Amino acid sequence: MSETKLRKNATKLSNAVVYTLLAVLGVLWVLPIFYLLYTALRVRPDTGIINQLFPANLKLGMGNFTRLFTQTEFSTWLLNTLFVSVSSCILTTVFILMVSYALSRLRFKLRRPIMNVLLVLGMFPGFMSMIAVYFILKAMGLTNSLTALILVYSGSAALSYYICKGFFDTIPKAMEEAAILDGASRLAIFWRITMPLAKPIIVYTVLTSFISPWCDFIFVNTIISDREKYTVSLGLYKMINSEKSSFNDNFTLFCAGASVVGAIIVTLFMSMQRYYVEGITSGAVKG
Repeated sequence: MSETKLRKNATKLSNAVVYTLLAVLGVLWVLPIFYLLYTALRVRPDTGIINQLFPANLKLGMGNFTRLFTQTEFSTWLLNTLFVSVSSCILTTVFILMVSYALSRLRFKLRRPIMNVLLVLGMFPGFMSMIAVYFILKAMGLTNSLTALILVYSGSAALSYYICKGFFDTIPKAMEEAAILDGASRLAIFWRITMPLAKPIIVYTVLTSFISPWCDFIFVNTIISDREKYTVSLGLYKMINSEKSSFNDNFTLFCAGASVVGAIIVTLFMSMQRYYVEGITSGAVKG
C-alpha cells in the first residue's frame, strides 16, 4: 500500500473518530433540552418528577402551560424580568459603547492603567461583591425593589469594554478626522458616524447585556423578598421549594416555565445570530 493511501486511510479514520465524538456530544447536549420540553408537555396526572420515561397512559398537551399562566404568578414574574432586563440592557449598552469609544479613540495619561484595572476587575465573578452590594443598597433604602436590580446589573457595565473597544479600533480614523476638519464635535462623530457603522457590536452588546439579568438568580434571591417582585428564575425556584410543596410537586410546571424562558432567549439569538457572530469576530482584535 502506497504512502498516499495510508495517509488517506489515516485521515478517514481520524475524521470518523472526530465525527463520532461530535455526534455523541451533540446527543448529550440535546438530551436535557428534549427532557425539559417532554416533561413540560406531560399533563396530569404526571405533575411531579418523571419516574417512568414512557408510561402506558402517557398524555401530552399544553395543559402545563395553561396552568402556568392561570394558576401561578408567572405572568407577573415574566413582566418583572422583562422590565429589569430591558432597562438594564439599555443602560449597560450605552455605558459600554461610550466607555469603549473613549478608550479606543481618546489618548490620555491614565488610559492604559484604567484599561488594565477594568480588565482585572472583570475577571472576578460578580457574586463576590454580593454582600457588599446588599448592604450598600440597604443603606440607600433600595432593597426589595426592581430599581436595585437594574442598578446592580448596569453598574459594572464598563468592565465589559474590551470586545466593543476592539471593534471600534477597526473603524478607520480617517473618517473621524475628516469630520473634525468639517467642524463636527466628538459627540456628533460618535452618534452620526461611529454608531451607524457599529451595528454588529451594538447587537452583540445588547444580547449579552440582556441575557445576564434575564437568567440571573443569585442577586435576585439576595435583594428581592416580595413575591410580586420576583423574576422568573426566583419565582420558579420558590414555586417548587415553597412550604406548601416539595421539589417533586409542580415539577412539570417548572419545566413549562423554563421552556418559555429558554424559548425567548433562543428566538432572540436566532434572529440576531449573524450580527452577534460578526460583532465577536470584528471585536476580537488587539487594541
